[in-house]
Amino acid sequence: MVSQGTAVRTRPAGVALPGLVDRPRSVPSTIAWLVRFSAVLAFLTEAAPGHGVEGGPFDIISDGVGFATAMASAAAMLLLAGGLRRRNRRAWRFALGVVAAGVLAHLQTQRFAVAAVYLVVLVVLVHGRDEFTARSQRRSRLAAIRVFLVMGGGSMVAGLLLASRTAPHSAFGDRVVEVFFGLLGFAPQLRFRDSGLSELTGIALGTLGAFTALFTLAAMLAPVRKPPVRTADDEQRLRDLLARFGQHDSLGYFCLRSDKSVIFSASGKAAVAYRVLGGVSLASGDPIGDYEAWPGAIEAWLAEAELYGWVPGVVGTSEAGALVLKRYGLDALELGDEAVVDLAGFTLEGRAMRGVRQAVNRCVRAGYTCRVDRQKDLAPAVLSELGAAAEAFRGEEVERGFSMALSRLGDVAADPDLALAQVRDADGRLVAVLGFVPWGATGLSLDLMRRARGSENGTVEFAVAQVAEATRGWGVKRISLNFAVFRAVFARGARVGAGPVLRLWHRVLLLVSRWFQVESLYRANAKYHPDWVPRFVSFRRSLDLPRIALAALEAEAFVARPHLPRWLHPQRGR
Repeated sequence: MVSQGTAVRTRPAGVALPGLVDRPRSVPSTIAWLVRFSAVLAFLTEAAPGHGVEGGPFDIISDGVGFATAMASAAAMLLLAGGLRRRNRRAWRFALGVVAAGVLAHLQTQRFAVAAVYLVVLVVLVHGRDEFTARSQRRSRLAAIRVFLVMGGGSMVAGLLLASRTAPHSAFGDRVVEVFFGLLGFAPQLRFRDSGLSELTGIALGTLGAFTALFTLAAMLAPVRKPPVRTADDEQRLRDLLARFGQHDSLGYFCLRSDKSVIFSASGKAAVAYRVLGGVSLASGDPIGDYEAWPGAIEAWLAEAELYGWVPGVVGTSEAGALVLKRYGLDALELGDEAVVDLAGFTLEGRAMRGVRQAVNRCVRAGYTCRVDRQKDLAPAVLSELGAAAEAFRGEEVERGFSMALSRLGDVAADPDLALAQVRDADGRLVAVLGFVPWGATGLSLDLMRRARGSENGTVEFAVAQVAEATRGWGVKRISLNFAVFRAVFARGARVGAGPVLRLWHRVLLLVSRWFQVESLYRANAKYHPDWVPRFVSFRRSLDLPRIALAALEAEAFVARPHLPRWLHPQRGR
């Protein structure tokens, strides 16, 4: 069997892999760290002994309003640092204004060391201005206005309610004016019931104003979102590429998921399918299309990420894809292995397959039967039954999938060649449903695997064996099963002679397996003795890995990112 990694060694001579003009990415990153450092320095200076009353370095009673304002400024700079790291032009403009104001403020308060640091940051910002070219969300200004009006109005109401308690003898008009200026960071001048209430009210108003400003700034600096929208022409072009080159990658067909965008090479002979989540442009699998045209598609994808300041990342790429991506500055880390069963050598005979054979025989004795059909050959009533059963067998509230799941059972018009295996018990009741998407003309890739909880132990093994036997007659030569994360660790971690680091990593994964199906997926695949095809995650910098991992978990529906109410943030789109 030829693995995906073989394509690199058999690449035709003379295929050019031109690289993008790589920006000096260290400049925005360095500036972002300088801004973070100056923010922390300002915080420590404000909180240092001597800035509060006697009794501790963080006593803010004597100058609470000033402290709250300083902390808000430091938080704003940390927020701006994130935008600067993404090379956001709008973040650069805001940072320039904030740092310039910080220089003047610290000179006025005679904090010359902090002012000097701010001045250095200001000079570096001006010097590196050409590096900050990433665009902002087109409608983020509208979002910021919404956030400002909602939070500002709420803060104003909350401030008036507080002032009515702490300064009840002040006129209502005076309270309105002083609360407004209190939200801006000025100490309120009202007839308070007690002198201590003046400082408390000032701190509360300053905090409310700071949160309003910070949330407004966050809305202004929000990464550009891109909705997963494809035209009918894009869809057809993708299907044409799959028809010609779909055999290259077992994950290729999953580019047709409706939650993925697509970008084509200039020649139209290759494409990258991806999704934008939290400022990460997350692709999955290899580019679709002619291997010689992959560089053009990768260049187009990276150029778009560069334009909007997205972090590029790829999950589940093959060795061939990882090597091409490396030419464009993306490093690779082995994520795990894909289990691929070669039907030419697959048999239930022999000692190695004893476990699978026993499971299959157990189901045969129980009267189980399995039928395998193309989706287009099934009656609508049967498709409806299979869809309802798959939904009932899922056992989870959300449908998971992004890189290795289609999640579109029953859509005959979109996926006529989807292969479905239906397993029924002796009474004719449906107990398992398996779905496989096409992998070129001679392969299948697992999409769906669901079984009833009360079904016979070994139902899945029975279904896989029956699918392998039935699809040989269709000309199928290989079947891709589940993906085993960190498969090599499980395979080698428990062996004699494993090093201390590998043994420790093995123990950690065993602990994680209590909550996630990590080891169990490996064991479930290993029993078929498949060919293990390595898959990688590609990334620009090691510091980007946490963001890429979070985006991948969100795409697979394992985590949900908190969002503002829909009516507060910009409309979907650029």
